[in-house]
Amino acid sequence: MRISVFGLGYVGAVSCGCLPELGHQVIGVDTNPLKVQMINDGQSPVVEEGINELITAAVAAGRLRATHDVEDAVLNSDVSLISVATPSNADYSPNLSAVDAVIRSIGAVLRKKDGPHVIVLRSTVPPGTTEDRILPILLESSGRQIGDGLSLVFNPEFLREGSSVKDFHNPPQTVVGSLGEAGYAAMEAMYAGIPGAFVRTTTQVAESVKYLCNVFHALKIVFANEAGSVLKACDLDGREVMKIFCQDTQLNISPAYLRPGFAFGGSCLPKEVKGFLTMARDLNVPIPTLSALLDSNEAHIKRAYDMIARDGRRKVALFGLAFKPGTDDMRDSPLVALAERMLGKGFELAIFDRFVKISRLLGKNKEFIEREIPHLDRLLSDSPEAVLKDAEVIVIGHADAEARQAIIAHAKGRRIIDLSGYADLRAAPAAEYEGICW
Repeated sequence: MRISVFGLGYVGAVSCGCLPELGHQVIGVDTNPLKVQMINDGQSPVVEEGINELITAAVAAGRLRATHDVEDAVLNSDVSLISVATPSNADYSPNLSAVDAVIRSIGAVLRKKDGPHVIVLRSTVPPGTTEDRILPILLESSGRQIGDGLSLVFNPEFLREGSSVKDFHNPPQTVVGSLGEAGYAAMEAMYAGIPGAFVRTTTQVAESVKYLCNVFHALKIVFANEAGSVLKACDLDGREVMKIFCQDTQLNISPAYLRPGFAFGGSCLPKEVKGFLTMARDLNVPIPTLSALLDSNEAHIKRAYDMIARDGRRKVALFGLAFKPGTDDMRDSPLVALAERMLGKGFELAIFDRFVKISRLLGKNKEFIEREIPHLDRLLSDSPEAVLKDAEVIVIGHADAEARQAIIAHAKGRRIIDLSGYADLRAAPAAEYEGICW
């Protein structure tokens, strides 16, 4: 495959060094004459373990050269990778002017070229950028349409400085969002032989994955550092604790809890978070990120309330009151907090939770709900059909299959606000469905 790589910074230089190893013919493109000269001299324009040797070998084998000439690069390649810089503006939004300029330049050359061409955006951009911003520029400048010898792809890179060559050859996965089948096929051919899953998705999802990966990595570092600082103040080695923590691949280092939905609650998480924050405060250890956990959780409950209240006070049917399905434990349940907020604002509310029976509540659980919602017995309904009677807004905290069937049967003309993500509710006919995170 013939590939042109626009931008000879970190990502572009690593691509120029590694793609020839896969058997591709590569042309590096940059406006900086020094970078172009370095590549043509067999030298890497960036410092990275192993990359200089790869570039030297690729140039010597005749598989890599560099130029500042866009026309030369586009006419002599089938695929163009865009990895130019997207520095931050004053408001921290990415400056996409370099991406726009490269796309216009490539598009202008494509007017002179016969045969198909694939444009692959690799620079980090906000979700929607490829389709909403880059596509119109490309169509206007090239005079082509997607599918008419033109493909547009977003393919995020996951290269870490210091181990980028290893990361290129052993990625966690290859994520490709394309505006046409030809784009997916070109990327499968370009990455043939690279291990890991090849994930086909939309350009918007691919763009989002890149952002979330970096934000999550930053969050992990901050969590480890804040937790380690508190542990050090307790005369403990935070590294030893974190080593054991990471050995739990069922709940800690796993997809568990990484499912967008409603707020956390119950008898453990809020209590333990408050206890840890109190310990940090007593030890005089600032932990600003962990200290924001409860505020963030409360903001999510308010987000659900704002969705419910969007059209003013309407009669609401709430499914689920315990902090999770299959239990009657309502201690620190975010659904109790949501119900309290609605009642406080004057909403007419009916609640159905198959496991919550006033006559069976005991101990702390009973004390909690009597304190938070003293007249719960007047709000609870004994069947899904009863709670749905005359309701204009249906809010689902959690609901079993039988309850969801009743909701679907009565959903016509009503708003459904889903806090859990039930696929069957999304397909409810003639209902106005909205998920809290989707």
